[in-house]
Amino acid sequence: MGRTLIALVEDRPGVLTRVASMFRRRAFNIESLTVGHTEQPGVSRMTIVVDDSRSGAEKIAQHLYKLVNVIQVVDITERPSAARDLALIKVQTTSGQARSEVLQIVDTFRARVVDVALSSLMIEVTGAEDKSNGLAEVLRPFGIVEMVRTGQVAMLRGTDGSGGESC
Repeated sequence: MGRTLIALVEDRPGVLTRVASMFRRRAFNIESLTVGHTEQPGVSRMTIVVDDSRSGAEKIAQHLYKLVNVIQVVDITERPSAARDLALIKVQTTSGQARSEVLQIVDTFRARVVDVALSSLMIEVTGAEDKSNGLAEVLRPFGIVEMVRTGQVAMLRGTDGSGGESC
């Protein structure tokens, strides 16, 4: 399990590069990094998951604050939060029986088919990272043609989106 950080940053060119470089300089591996616009114009939100097996990983949020374009950092690792991952998986379905089996698996995982071709199905699954991993493992025997994942996005539970405090 990694350490999950939420960083609000100015929506400016080069911010992502500076954040990634800070992790590189300190020899931390980024397991997942997602960035997107927020409800506030000019502000982007980064969800960063880093390997926390190294000592000092909890101090990484303090290093983020030293970057000019960082507005707020919250470490939500041990706080009540909701985290989701999106995966698109294209799987071979060369026979009618294979297609039927894949559709049953998709239903079991509460995923959905987003594209149908003659010899493949594209499946979308959203949920915990384990759910995406599990679906991929079950579909592997059919032949995964291609898979892409968004990385984790996370938000604190409750009404205060910022968590009320920063690191």
